[in-house]
Formats: sequence, structure tokens, C-alpha cells
Amino acid sequence: MLDSRPESEDRTELLWAVGDTAGVERWIADVLEAEPDAALPRLVAGVRHISWGWEARTGARAQHVSREQFEIFHDRLRTAEKHLYEVAEREPRWTSPWYGLQTTGRGLQVGPSVARRRFEATVRRDPHHLGAHQQQLQQVCEKWGGSHEEMHAFAAKSAFGAPGGTLLGQLVAIAHIEEWLSLDQGPDDAYMRRPEVTSSLRKAADHSFRHPDFVRQGAWLKVLNTFAMAFSLAGDRASARECFQATDGRVTEFPWNHLDGSDPAAAYRKQRSSAGR
Repeated sequence: MLDSRPESEDRTELLWAVGDTAGVERWIADVLEAEPDAALPRLVAGVRHISWGWEARTGARAQHVSREQFEIFHDRLRTAEKHLYEVAEREPRWTSPWYGLQTTGRGLQVGPSVARRRFEATVRRDPHHLGAHQQQLQQVCEKWGGSHEEMHAFAAKSAFGAPGGTLLGQLVAIAHIEEWLSLDQGPDDAYMRRPEVTSSLRKAADHSFRHPDFVRQGAWLKVLNTFAMAFSLAGDRASARECFQATDGRVTEFPWNHLDGSDPAAAYRKQRSSAGR
């Protein structure tokens, strides 16, 4: 399936589905040995080691992650980097290895300059690659050493610097959700209900999924789910209802896991009901 989905059609979602599958790390080693010159098995191995690394680290804050967990995390990410650089050498036009290196770079704390170069290497090959922009947005988030101002500026520049109808409008919604997550209960809701937040979400929606050139392909469903949650938190029921109608009951784990980590679909249903859909 991966081989039939060319890089030009963005196989990020498929790769991550493989990467999140337990046990891939056990049998992929035999494939690498059997096909020493093949790029795709190395790509799979690299992506699996990224996901496997984050499994060891968990999603906890750094102060709640043990030294042993960090050692396993970094060891697996370094293995991933080895595989991904080998893929990049074999297939210099491929986007996926550089996208993977953006993720490993954040975990290994390579610093903003190296992270920026990896992002630029990805978008040189695919200027509107959603995953690459999502990774760079995380890189400039406050929790990863950036700031809210830098995060919002990057989101707006990426979204509105792209032609109308791309998926990159999602970055604006993600940035607002990220700031909402950083705030305590009470101030978080007050932030999302600011008129300027609602206005920026509507502008991003107009330039993205509401644009006549928008095509429902790739990660479009995740984009609509993200806007559905952002508009719900902002209290814009009409816009949220529009998104819920477009998703037609199809729920993506992100971003609803931020509202209910154990049952994202329950969070979706609750907000959909509140929006009157």
C-alpha cells in the first residue's frame, strides 16, 4: 500500500498508521537485511522507531518522565534518524524522511536552527505539506521553547501565504487550541471566546475549507474536526455546526483527545450536541 502511494500524494497518514502499529519493529529488521538497498523498508523502520520512542517517553511533562524513559526515548530516536538519513540519501526527492527528521529533531532537542533547516528541506520538496507545517508549529510553541507570539505568527504566515483552499488553514486553529491548553481553567475559556480569536478562525476557515478550491483529500477530515473543536470552544455555534455537518459523524482522535483522552468520540458528540447538530 505504501509503495502504491507516491510521495507526491503525501503518504504521511499511511506511514504514521504503520509507525503506530506495535510489532513492526520486530519484523522490519529482517526486511532491511533482505533488501539492503531499498529505501521504503528503511522509511518504515525510521517512522516506527519515532512512534516507539514516544511510547517509551509517554506524553507526560518532562518533569514526570524518568531518566530511564528518556534514555530509551533518545536511543530509539537516534536509530530513527540513522534510517531516515539513509532514506534521504537513496531518495533525495522524497519528502517523508525529512518530515520524520523534523519529529526526531524535536525529541532530541536539536535546536531551532537545525529544526528550521529540516522544515525547509521538507517544504522545498512539498511546499504545502501539512505534517511538516504542523511539526514546525510545535517547534515554535511555548512548551517547546518558542512563544505564543511566534506560534501564531508562523500559523498565520503559513496559512495565508498559501493559495486558497489548502489544508494549512488548520494551523491557525491548532495555534489557538495550543494557547488554550497552556492556560488554567477559566482563563482558557475566556481566551477562546475573545472576539479576535473567533475572527481569526473565521478568516482561516474562509481561506481553507470554505474556499471554492478546497478538495476533500488527504487529512481534510482532521482539518474539519480541528475547526469544529476550535469553533465550539470559541462559542461560534453556527461555524461549529457547519464543520460537524461536513464531518458527518467521522471523528479523528486529534484534537478531541484534548477534551477526552480516553474517548475522543464522546467529546465530539458532546460538542456536536451543544452546537445543535
